[in-house]
Amino acid sequence: MNTSYSPPTAPEPIATDAVVIGAGPVGLFQVFQLGLQGLRAHVIDALPHAGGQCAQLYADKPIYDIPAVPVCSARELVQRLEQQVAPFAPQWHWGDLVSSVAVQADGRLLVGTGQGTQLLARAVFIAAGVGAFVPRALNLPGLDAFVGTQVHYHLDDAAALAGQHVVVHGGDEAAVQQAIACASAPEALRPARTTLQHRRDVFDAPPSVLAQLQALREAGRIAVAVGQATGIEEDAGRLRALALLAPDGSSQRLALDVLLVRLGLAARLGPLADWGLALERKQLVVEPATFSTSVPGIYAVGDIASYPGKRKLIVCGFHEATLAAFACAERLAQHKVPLEYTTSSTRLQQRLGVAPAP
Repeated sequence: MNTSYSPPTAPEPIATDAVVIGAGPVGLFQVFQLGLQGLRAHVIDALPHAGGQCAQLYADKPIYDIPAVPVCSARELVQRLEQQVAPFAPQWHWGDLVSSVAVQADGRLLVGTGQGTQLLARAVFIAAGVGAFVPRALNLPGLDAFVGTQVHYHLDDAAALAGQHVVVHGGDEAAVQQAIACASAPEALRPARTTLQHRRDVFDAPPSVLAQLQALREAGRIAVAVGQATGIEEDAGRLRALALLAPDGSSQRLALDVLLVRLGLAARLGPLADWGLALERKQLVVEPATFSTSVPGIYAVGDIASYPGKRKLIVCGFHEATLAAFACAERLAQHKVPLEYTTSSTRLQQRLGVAPAP
């Protein structure tokens, strides 16, 4: 009998025209402009949804300088951009980080992600703003061993919390909203106990959200544990409790089955700094006529891009995305791309789905 072992072969990379790194407003508009050029895109973002810095840091604040839109919130802007790119059916990769970009012998770029996705792209567009937004970690000795099993920075399956003692760690709106969501879930999906844990019994959230929290506390649906998390208790390979230092100096034990850490997000360049791209003050140096970086086939737009006269405005990012898409299309076609207008071009209207296909 043949007992030799053959290791599993790695899956073939997914071929695509373009990979867009970052799904903020500029990244979304980049997808739109690529679509007009007939180029399909995969989009990768560290967050579990579109919007980037715009939606994450000031989702409900008004924006007044978007052309033809006198005022809209950041959330509304992102929703309109998602609607605009819908005809081009981009492939989304949420909650993932690009870990590597390697130039291949044929000039294409092999993009690898932390979750193991491999994309073989003809071009890469970095629209990462000030960097990838990643969750702030709770730094307690031994806690990392439970990330993905009992400790979660993103919650992919709310049903897994049913019947569990859930502790939500954090003091801002994201933590409060997470605790409310747990306590308000349908009975079949609801945790047995929901505890919101913070160093103080003071939470940074809008008044309406704080009112919901107070009502659930009074109803006994949410408990609040006050104290500084100082360590963990584990037994038989399971996380059993957080060790807390209470405001009065006493030590307390907070039992748990699942820990949801909600400490906000931090922007980091991450592996991008190691890709051999020319950098200037943590921004990518680009050629302002094409927005190409120092590596052929890689473009940078939005706040991550640096060039003389740069202004960090959303409208400037839209302009950059437009020129980058034209430059990419011409590089791939190896000839100048004719200028067409969506008002009169049947081809563009067909791509947008507003004119019948030929």
